[in-house]
Amino acid sequence: MSTIVIEAEPRSPPVNAQERDYISFSAIRTYQACPLQYFFRYVAGLPKETISSSLVFGSAIHRAIEHHFRRLLEGQAAPSPDELLTEYKLGWQDDYPPIRFAKDENAASFDGLAQRMLTAFAISDLARPKGRVLAIEETLRGQIIPGLPDLLGRVDLIVDEPDCLVIADWKTSRARYTPEQAQDSTEQLLLYAELARDFAPGKQVRLDLSVLTKTKEVSIDRHSTVADPLRVSKTKRIVEQVWQAIKAEHFYPAPSTINCGGCPYRDACRKWPA
Repeated sequence: MSTIVIEAEPRSPPVNAQERDYISFSAIRTYQACPLQYFFRYVAGLPKETISSSLVFGSAIHRAIEHHFRRLLEGQAAPSPDELLTEYKLGWQDDYPPIRFAKDENAASFDGLAQRMLTAFAISDLARPKGRVLAIEETLRGQIIPGLPDLLGRVDLIVDEPDCLVIADWKTSRARYTPEQAQDSTEQLLLYAELARDFAPGKQVRLDLSVLTKTKEVSIDRHSTVADPLRVSKTKRIVEQVWQAIKAEHFYPAPSTINCGGCPYRDACRKWPA
C-alpha cells in the first residue's frame, strides 16, 4: 500500500534530473510533448517567458471550482455564481509571467464566458457530490513503480460515496471531449488512484473526468471509469520508459504547431543548443 504524504510541491527544481527524488505526471506529459521543454523547465529551471491567456483562464476557472468544493468541505453553504465569479477574477491576479493575449483580448474580455461557465457549473450535478468530500487539491506522494522515484501528484477532488471512492479531475475545453480524448486524459487519475486508496481501504475506486466547454452554450460532461489493471500496468510502463529517457538525458526539440504555438520557452528554444 502506498504511503500518503501531504506536502507542498517544490517551487525550485533540482539542478538535474538525476537528483530529483520524485516524478510528477505533468513532468512525464511535458517530456512526451517535447523533451527540450522538459529540460528547460525541470532541469535548467528556466522561468517561463510567457503564459497563454487560455491557460490563465483555465486556472482561474479551476480556482473558482476549488473554492466551491472547499466551502462544502468546511460544512458551509455552496457559494453563489457571483461569488464564484469573484474568485475567478482573483485568479487573474496571481503571479504569472507576461500573459499572451490574442488581438483585441484582455482579462476582462473573458468575464462573460466565465460567468456562463460558472453558472452552468453551479446548477449542475457536478457541484453536488453524492458523498462526503474528503479532500480538495490534495498532494499525494508514494512509490507505485519499483525502482523509480516516488510519484508526486495533486488530486482535484476526492469524494467518499456509499459504494466507491471517487477521484475527480475537471478541465476546461474549447469543445466536448470524445470518448477517446476522455480516456487519454484519465491516465494520471489511474496512477493517482493508486496513491489515494488509503482514503477508503477496500472500496472500489471510480475515476471522474468532468469537462466544461468554453462555448456559447456551456456543456458539462462527466466521463467516469474504473481503474482497469491492464491500463494501470500500461501507464506505469510508459512512465518507466519516459523516466529512463530522462535519466539518460535525451533532451531534444519536438517542433509542431501544437507544441510550439503555446510554448513558454520559445526564445530559449531558438537559441538552443547555444
